[in-house]
Amino acid sequence: MFSTTANMLTFVRILLIPVLVLSFYMGTPQWRFAAAAIFIVGCITDYLDGYVARTYSQISRLGQFLDPMADKLLVATTLFLMAGFDRISRYSFIPAIIILSREILISGLREHLSNFRVTIAVSQLAKWKTGIQMLAICLLLVGDTAEIVTPARYVGEVMLWCAAVLTIITGFDYVKSSIRHF
Repeated sequence: MFSTTANMLTFVRILLIPVLVLSFYMGTPQWRFAAAAIFIVGCITDYLDGYVARTYSQISRLGQFLDPMADKLLVATTLFLMAGFDRISRYSFIPAIIILSREILISGLREHLSNFRVTIAVSQLAKWKTGIQMLAICLLLVGDTAEIVTPARYVGEVMLWCAAVLTIITGFDYVKSSIRHF
């Protein structure tokens, strides 16, 4: 089942989620940095599993299903935790909702299109969106504990809004490219 390196990396990302939740609940500055580090490891496994799958011909149906689910679980869990613990401002709920809504929409589109054996390629802009989103979440996890010039929370919230704008653009592109299959 998880016999390929790519699938094992994806599974590791899923296993990191409860560890992230635990570190988040600890609440001290050290644990906030630990939560950010765990999230970063999850982001690295996201990159690596795709790279390994493509480079070493380890693309599998399980990986094609599990990889996007792992990403969505990691991001959704972290955004929910930050919203629930007031680690993001009320205004930043808006980009969080936009990001999560788009993820659900795209998952539904991919599921529908799989019935027709149609896949949607990930665009370069969507990759940028993911990178900005991941960096924003890392900064938000650290939050006010990292004050160099500006608290990481504020920089993270601005980046989260940027990711939400890119989310809308790329979501529209996905819908536009898949509409002919309805």
